[in-house]
Amino acid sequence: QCTGFIRNIGLMAQAMINKRISILGVTGSIGASTIAVVEELRARGESIEVEAITAGRNVEGLIEAALRLRPKFVAAAHEGSLARLKEALAHTGIEVGAGANAVEEAASRPSDWVMSAIVGAAALQPTLAALRRGVTVALANKECLVCAGELVIETAQRHGARLLPVDSEHNAIFQVLHHPERVDRMTLTASGGPFRTWSLEAMAKAGPEQACAHPTWAMGAKISVDSATLMNKGLELIEAACLFAMPEDRIDVVVHPQSIIHSLVTYCDGSTLAQLSPPDMRVPIAFALAWPDRAPIKAKALDLCSLQQLTFEQPDGVRFPALGLARAALRAGGPATAVLNAANEQAVEAFLNRRIGFLDIARVVEGVLELSAAGKLPSVSKTPRSFDEVMLVDNAARMAADRLATQRGVG
Repeated sequence: QCTGFIRNIGLMAQAMINKRISILGVTGSIGASTIAVVEELRARGESIEVEAITAGRNVEGLIEAALRLRPKFVAAAHEGSLARLKEALAHTGIEVGAGANAVEEAASRPSDWVMSAIVGAAALQPTLAALRRGVTVALANKECLVCAGELVIETAQRHGARLLPVDSEHNAIFQVLHHPERVDRMTLTASGGPFRTWSLEAMAKAGPEQACAHPTWAMGAKISVDSATLMNKGLELIEAACLFAMPEDRIDVVVHPQSIIHSLVTYCDGSTLAQLSPPDMRVPIAFALAWPDRAPIKAKALDLCSLQQLTFEQPDGVRFPALGLARAALRAGGPATAVLNAANEQAVEAFLNRRIGFLDIARVVEGVLELSAAGKLPSVSKTPRSFDEVMLVDNAARMAADRLATQRGVG
């Protein structure tokens, strides 16, 4: 009997993946990891057909990805990229498009699994388009749920679509979430970012180069800055509350510099389950792609004896106020989380363009939230329940953030 059981395990491990996929945001760090997973699984004989891919400004990266993946359709977010796409892919048989409508078309094409990895609120419209097809959407974008969580969840439920979390923290929770009704608490871990041990005085002088030098993960500039402010963890807290229907006061955040434990779930009997792995985004991506199976990728397994220590710290709310702002926005409800997200995107952009200092990012976001709470932002009074309403909130918050950034400008 034991021999038969072992043989059955071996047979299960050989289950084939047969999917047609689309990748929205193929040139970012998540997109690159998704390409790596797809190519490895294809090399192992798995059947993964790529229907569509998209990118923002990185046209050459989009062309390279198209030549590697051979999708049926390629879309760039900026219309000025169309001529270059046509020139580079002229003899490949790949259809090309450019502009917001083309990106939405890519999401609407007939795939059964969509990676949503476009950064920022720009991901919302194509993600909704994919959900309306009733397919599985692997969500690597935080901002969709932060700025329009109710709309996204309602759309998925109405059309029978499935949302699978790809963020390492939410994917970790998903992997150990066996009895949702018996969960007492959830704990998200944070690396602490590049400024974990820096003083406020040093952080005030930090520029984009220092803020983007993440000690653990290779990410794009915006996400790296969010990690440095801990806003990234604040956005993830809002995302977790939305994905798992968990009250804000039952979601904890701890700083875990080693980034080995990605999240923990504590149950009503005192048991705490955690998902552990080396920091490698191919792991959650492969899990989401193969779910409910597991994909046989060559990810490095933990060597427990080589781990010198796993440490945990409480986040410092004085040096990193962004996490507290995210909690306050989640408690406030209504449009507050959409305002938070838009203001943060604009403040981060201002910092990356050296218009404001690093510590000004949270100050600008706080100022915009205060304006919203006081009823001083136009068109911002209720929870947005349509894409147009989300955009009204988003635009008003961005304009306010730009004004505050200009007032705080460094020259």
